[in-house]
Amino acid sequence: MSKFLLRSILAAGLLTAATATVQAEDLGRPATAEEIAAWDIDVRPDGKGLPAGQGSVAEGEEIFAEQCASCHGDFAEGVDRWPVLAGGQGTLKADRPVKTIGSYWPYLSTVWDYVNRAMPFGNAQSLTPDQVYAITAYLLYANDLVDDSFVLTRENFLDVRLPNEANFIEDARPDTPTLAAGEPCMSNCKTDVKVIMRARVLDVTPDDESLD
Repeated sequence: MSKFLLRSILAAGLLTAATATVQAEDLGRPATAEEIAAWDIDVRPDGKGLPAGQGSVAEGEEIFAEQCASCHGDFAEGVDRWPVLAGGQGTLKADRPVKTIGSYWPYLSTVWDYVNRAMPFGNAQSLTPDQVYAITAYLLYANDLVDDSFVLTRENFLDVRLPNEANFIEDARPDTPTLAAGEPCMSNCKTDVKVIMRARVLDVTPDDESLD
């Protein structure tokens, strides 16, 4: 190998290493404590992440009427196709279950976190912690879980349990072949399945008859 070729290879290698170093240095910087705090806003079922604050049912009713009722209704009953947030108790085994905070949701932290993170629609994260506490308190009241004098705080947050919490279990997959609740029910199983209605009723099936 000629000295010129060897020098060219060494020079190319040094240039590549130097370029990689510069690019790595230009990729970013460590996040500041303030930036991390702004992103770290989740609230967990054990209460971790809850800020200090409080809100009453009465306060929440007023805020809900101003910020939420246009989509969810004055009594959290839902408007048009927007989600229903109250009612539905005893419907989860029905053909058309109504999944609300009072009938289906597992933890109060789910309510607080979602309202705080994503509501009101189009103006997310504009509510103060006290306002989120108040809206959450009102939603509890709308689901007949507290009385109208109730005040929700960080201190009493974990005292509130939603009715369907016990029906949520930890998903052990892929470590175990069956759910933690036990073996699945296999009694009175159908031997065959017949299609009794086409999705065309919902206007989602193509018109091509060959696809039927």
